[in-house]
Amino acid sequence: MTEGLANPLAARDHARAMAGTVVDAMPVLPPVAPDLPEGVEPDDLLWEETVAPGGYATRSLARGSRVRLIDLAGDACASMLIYNAEMPTERLNVADTVKVQWNGYLGAGKLLLSDMGRVMMSILEDGAATHDVFCGTSNAATNEAKYGEGRNSGAFPNGRDRLLLGSAKHGLQRRDVHPCVNLFKGTRIEADGAITPLVGPFEAGREIVLRAEMDVIVVLANCPHVLDPRDDWQVSPLRISAWRGPVTDQDDPVRCATPEGLRAFENVEDYYRR
Repeated sequence: MTEGLANPLAARDHARAMAGTVVDAMPVLPPVAPDLPEGVEPDDLLWEETVAPGGYATRSLARGSRVRLIDLAGDACASMLIYNAEMPTERLNVADTVKVQWNGYLGAGKLLLSDMGRVMMSILEDGAATHDVFCGTSNAATNEAKYGEGRNSGAFPNGRDRLLLGSAKHGLQRRDVHPCVNLFKGTRIEADGAITPLVGPFEAGREIVLRAEMDVIVVLANCPHVLDPRDDWQVSPLRISAWRGPVTDQDDPVRCATPEGLRAFENVEDYYRR
């Protein structure tokens, strides 16, 4: 087969024969989902993709879009970066996300804040309750030390390089890959300051729904948590769905929940007042 594909015409025919092939982990084009929430029309669906273990995905989403992440088998780790789609120098700031909300644990009603004091995304629903804002993601060195291999092209890819690949789709570089949040894999800070990883595996099918409060670029990597204590490189598929939705209104309970959060929403509204 390899020798045959050295012929450009044979390679072309082989590539065309792959049209229509469906695998477990891939984008669905055009997007179709059998389980959209009530009131969401099929034409509103923007993104439907399953991310393989060790894979990554990215998409630009308009303000008001909803993003649903599903841990299909209970062992996914969604490491997420967020950029302002219009001005990517503004991006998720994990430290501000924690300190402005006086809370180190993400969940329903919590906000993901930028380094400009604006809310980029909010968490509307959380069926997992195990997330991490402290540890960031793995890199080539940590994976090599733990698994004996950490290259992007190797058997045990790392989260940072996968996030770099996703960010590069939008013209961003290694210097733009900032600290991420990890969804579905959590940590607990003990009284003595020690970090206890909460990595499961958990019950299959846990879901998180987020709302884009700005026009954003979302980048997701699905690699084992950097503190996963298991000797083997283990992670399971991650499903992503996104659909159009209304911009957050003035009486939204997430917007009005705290004075700090309200200010972050007002900063967004001022940004779009043009």
